[in-house]
Amino acid sequence: MTYFQRVLVNMLAFISLTVLFPEMFFVKSFTTALVASIVLSLLNTIIKPILMILSFPLTILTLGFFSFVINALMLQWTSNLVGQYNFGFSSFGAAILMAMILSFVNMIVNQHQLDKRG
Repeated sequence: MTYFQRVLVNMLAFISLTVLFPEMFFVKSFTTALVASIVLSLLNTIIKPILMILSFPLTILTLGFFSFVINALMLQWTSNLVGQYNFGFSSFGAAILMAMILSFVNMIVNQHQLDKRG
């Protein structure tokens, strides 16, 4: 999946999740969703690998579930950078739920892309 496809998928997921979970997740507009998706992709490229290396022992102990906490941290930092009044979560638990859903959506899209090629 190309960078722009991933940004588009995340943007559409943000918009869909704000409709499905309005009490837990808020996105002000399509533009905000696009900016948040770009910021998230930058954070995932720059900071997430460092956090994954540092938390590797904890990730092994929790059988990989700690990676959802790291993904939720990336979403919270995205919220802080974009502005919590434009893009935000009701709690850290909501961010973890959104991280799980985003991971699942990206997994499905990636699998669909692999099926199209093969």
